[in-house]
Amino acid sequence: MSDEHNPRAMGVAGHALAQTPHLDRLAARGTRFTSAYCTSPICVPARAGFATGKYPHQVGYWDNADAYEGAVASWHHLLRARGHRMVSIGKLHFRGLPGDDHGFSEELLPMHVVEGIGDVKGLIRQDIPRRNGYDKLAKLAGPGESPYTRYDRDIAARAQIWLREEAPRHRERPWALFVSFVSPHFPLIAPPEFYDRYPLERVPLPKQYLAAERPEHPYLRDYDACMSYDAGFGGDHERVRRAIAAYLGLVSFMDDNVGKVLRALEDAGLAGDTRVVYTSDHGDNVGARGLWGKSTMYEESAGVPLILAGPGVPAGARCATPASHVDLFPFFLECAGVPVPSDGYHGISPLALAAGEHADRAVLCEYHAIGSTGGIAMLRKGGWKYVHCVRYRPQLFDLENDPEELVDLAGDPACRATLAALEAELRRFCDPEEVDARAKRRQAGLLARYGGREAALARGDLNYTPAPGQAPDIN
Repeated sequence: MSDEHNPRAMGVAGHALAQTPHLDRLAARGTRFTSAYCTSPICVPARAGFATGKYPHQVGYWDNADAYEGAVASWHHLLRARGHRMVSIGKLHFRGLPGDDHGFSEELLPMHVVEGIGDVKGLIRQDIPRRNGYDKLAKLAGPGESPYTRYDRDIAARAQIWLREEAPRHRERPWALFVSFVSPHFPLIAPPEFYDRYPLERVPLPKQYLAAERPEHPYLRDYDACMSYDAGFGGDHERVRRAIAAYLGLVSFMDDNVGKVLRALEDAGLAGDTRVVYTSDHGDNVGARGLWGKSTMYEESAGVPLILAGPGVPAGARCATPASHVDLFPFFLECAGVPVPSDGYHGISPLALAAGEHADRAVLCEYHAIGSTGGIAMLRKGGWKYVHCVRYRPQLFDLENDPEELVDLAGDPACRATLAALEAELRRFCDPEEVDARAKRRQAGLLARYGGREAALARGDLNYTPAPGQAPDIN
């Protein structure tokens, strides 16, 4: 798993610049799912959904101050209970307090939320304050090393050692190794050898970046007012290109680390009978529509790369059926012959999707976190994407004919029946208004526990979770 990898930023996905040779090769020997989504486009809820195989409204991990603590069974728990060795290396972004059991046999180099609490300021859901430190994304962008790139190098090294030295000791039954990098998550500081692959004169401005091109929607205004990353660029297009080059450089750096892990798997003689999954916790807008970071339902943010390879996985294949991180829960259990629980799981094995089954299924993505005054739920079914905003008007995109999401059809009279049908489908998953109210009750309770609004403001803005051994970067 990587962190914040825009699914379109891969060579195999057709990106004009992104150099990802190792992921491209992985896709060539496996199946790439071209319409895959996270459960929530922000780190902590997304990772809770990936672990538990359930959506936020089912498990209640809503935001970056409400981290997974192991109370809901994860695929790691279920496999470990059957005697399988379950090892994680790198970022987990769980609560991580003493006594928490996340389901792994061993956690190496784990990154969890700060102090077991996380981003308390994100619990504020009305009169949302503007974030401090937003300008660092622009100021720091460029070549160099950061605590995150050094951390990723350590993760890659530890994974190679584990595969060569530890994996051969666990041949009696299938093991699982979860290698979780932080790149290409900001700060947008890329090692020079990767940054230099992207000369600025070749880097175009992002889609709909100019002010006159940007879509108007009240939720986007709310988010931009809170997370004002683009204001840090001050209209300097050269700095924008520098940030994109750094992001792409981090993608290539991450791809290089993935390649090292896959080579170690081969060197250990394990590649032939090991299934490999690559994905990211969520995507990144990377400047499209003037937005940076995640937290939106656009493909760049809510979409994720998803590649499967190994025994039983069709080689060189693409699957356009909507897929979700909840689908990996049954897949991981299936790989080890463990029965999938029947209570409330919406996941369908990606192998079944790749075989052409369930082509008419729908998947969900939710957001109840930083910068949002009301819950947002996205439903993807077939070529349609429906975005339900509790406080604002909906959005509707025909991804088959408008893959770049340039035209919102929600107000088109010709689409009323489609809009109504998709809303009805969404409400078969959940009641968005009830879910919004439940999330806000939980957040209000946590905010009170941590001293209320003023205490949250005084705590400051956590720009990003520090790597192990690093002090938090708080403004």
